[in-house]
Amino acid sequence: MQHIKFGGTGLRVSRLCLGTMTFGLQCDEAQSNAIMDAAAEGGIDFFDTADVYPLGGGQATTGRTEEIVGAWLKGKRNGFILATKCVGPTGPKPWDQGMSRKHILDAIDVSLRRLGTDYVDLYQLHRYDPLTPIDEVLEALDTVVRSGKARYVGVSNWPAHKLARAIGRGEVRNLVRIASAQPRYNLLFRGYERDLLPMCQEEGIAVIPYNPLAGGMLTGKHDRTAPPPAGSRFTLGSAGARYQERYWNQREFETIEALRPIAAEAGMSMAKMAMAWVLANPAITAPIVGASRPEQLADSLAALEKGVMPAELKARLDELTHEWRAVDAER
Repeated sequence: MQHIKFGGTGLRVSRLCLGTMTFGLQCDEAQSNAIMDAAAEGGIDFFDTADVYPLGGGQATTGRTEEIVGAWLKGKRNGFILATKCVGPTGPKPWDQGMSRKHILDAIDVSLRRLGTDYVDLYQLHRYDPLTPIDEVLEALDTVVRSGKARYVGVSNWPAHKLARAIGRGEVRNLVRIASAQPRYNLLFRGYERDLLPMCQEEGIAVIPYNPLAGGMLTGKHDRTAPPPAGSRFTLGSAGARYQERYWNQREFETIEALRPIAAEAGMSMAKMAMAWVLANPAITAPIVGASRPEQLADSLAALEKGVMPAELKARLDELTHEWRAVDAER
């Protein structure tokens, strides 16, 4: 497993990050443990979770994913880089969500208890909250880092201009610097190439994109003539409709069909090619790979082992999928 510098920090992380949002609903604890075992065996020692996971659940399941990850990490915490997130609703009160100082400081303590650790390596804001002043947010994150509860902080699903302002305000106020961004990015969704990715390269911000396989669409396994399969992300609880809106439409299926012969010609599976394309972007630090079965990690690991994608193949894929995709509300 390759390791790579985490943006402008001194930290190095595995070139792939394991996403855990399937743990606790789509996958039971035994299956989740098997996936983490397979990831660790493949050299992935960077795990990402969130306090609102599992994906597709509700308040009754909130925090279950962190509990599963924490139980698996018991006795081996120092062997892994651990990231989690806050901002999403975790309770019935209006202050049980958002980027207020109260919620951030409450949420980190709850996450640490679930994860069974004194600190996380990366603490991220899951989405942007327009109701909280950015100075309040940065002061709270600064407190989290200075207290030793997190080593670095990052953001997820933030537009470039909001991240740029946060960086600027942090510099002016001498507060903790945002180290990473977690956008959605894949061959079917490239809108962040316009501004966020170039800005992150210039500012030394690590980029750890999620959905590199478009929720499984880029594996080529789905049939446009049939309804979304039960048990997939396209039918999973409260998240199914969101994933269908993102990817289950005529344009995406047409793109998939156009990609099939290219993958065959390159001697690669669809999933391996899609992951290799994400890895080939110099702005990308570590794509977040999710799975509902351990064997699903194989193509992502193989894409990394294959090395740099040939320039001609990347250019062909870039041309095929060049249309800008609007950046919408994220996970």
